[in-house]
Amino acid sequence: MGIFKRFRKKKDEPEIVSRHPVGKFKVIGTTYVLGKQVLGGVVLEGVIYPGYKLKGGGIALVREIHIRNRKVDFVVEHDEAALVLEGKMKVKDGEIIEVYRS
Repeated sequence: MGIFKRFRKKKDEPEIVSRHPVGKFKVIGTTYVLGKQVLGGVVLEGVIYPGYKLKGGGIALVREIHIRNRKVDFVVEHDEAALVLEGKMKVKDGEIIEVYRS
């Protein structure tokens, strides 16, 4: 990304800094809770922590992670989880999105 594009970026728009994804997440469903978008799905690769960013139909920050209605610190491969996002993504059921460190 050029230096001038960085200055023209919208203020609230998140940015991916790392170049290589650290994981993949398969979306099973989406919903909204208290105005926040929540993605339900399965971790296909890697580990996901709050603060990581998702890239698919847009970019969003992972705010919280829940497994069976309990807040957890991270999820690993094959875990079914709900990711509470800050920001919105346009994703479809069955879509695989990439996870990046922030």
